[in-house]
Amino acid sequence: MKLLSVIVPCYNEEETVADFYTEFIKNKPFFEEKDLDYEIIYIDDGSKDHTVDEIKKLHTIDEKVHMVSFSRNFGKEAGMYAGFEHAKGDYVVTMDVDLQDPPSLLPEMFRYIEEEGYDSVATRRVTRKGEPPIRSFFARMFYRLMHKISKTEIVDGARDYRLMTRQMVDAILSMKEYNRFTKGIYGWVGFETKWLEFENVERQKGTTKWSFWKLLIYSLEGIMAFSTAPLAFASVMGILFCVLAFIMIIAIIVKTLVFGDPTSGWPSMICILCLISGVQLFCMGIIGQYLSKAYMEVKKRPIYIAKEEI
Repeated sequence: MKLLSVIVPCYNEEETVADFYTEFIKNKPFFEEKDLDYEIIYIDDGSKDHTVDEIKKLHTIDEKVHMVSFSRNFGKEAGMYAGFEHAKGDYVVTMDVDLQDPPSLLPEMFRYIEEEGYDSVATRRVTRKGEPPIRSFFARMFYRLMHKISKTEIVDGARDYRLMTRQMVDAILSMKEYNRFTKGIYGWVGFETKWLEFENVERQKGTTKWSFWKLLIYSLEGIMAFSTAPLAFASVMGILFCVLAFIMIIAIIVKTLVFGDPTSGWPSMICILCLISGVQLFCMGIIGQYLSKAYMEVKKRPIYIAKEEI
């Protein structure tokens, strides 16, 4: 009998923990048909509500329910990595607890791996129904930008909902980087992936933990992790302004010699100085972001700290 490990990151999700389990268990006839056992690994990301208590209640009902509880909030990326480390299955799937990743898709996903030989089956939303228009717009812009500046495949609308073979999970675990962007890591490790499209499912209970600001920071993490294009952009900006300055110097010299006009106009000079200073600070900020990532990597801090495990 083969084992399916289900990784479910949670943060203040006391309302949805039991609902997820109920929906997932509906696949039990399929698991029995395929002679497939399962384990559900809830990763509590330092929740401040009763998420841990709800998981413990499920464990008393079903011993196949496990838990790893963090000492504080380390973020979803750390939660997924912890799940990969604790997963013992021949197959591993990551899912959101809010049921926006429908468990009903699992049989179809499993068939693609078992019958067609794919290494992973990933999901992507074809619609963003129920999502604020501004958030949807910036999300699409992010994927377009990543497609142009990065060699790593990151598909528009991609979810973290993905079923993988043991071999692919081991490859992901071999990447020990502290600043993690799992959507990019999936593409970087390679392996043959089948993309499964589905309509967006809105959250039924609770509220999303991803604000616009958090998503913006997360997108910047992805850009820094899988592209050096911003550094190239800073270099190009420097070259352009050097060329522009040289042209302006020649123009001023020629104007003074030919027409005898003295150089004047301190307001325009101040504007130019402010512009150039702003560009310099912007480029220094880009370099600083990359340096900060390197700084965090060389510290070799643990990706997460577990407070309690079941």
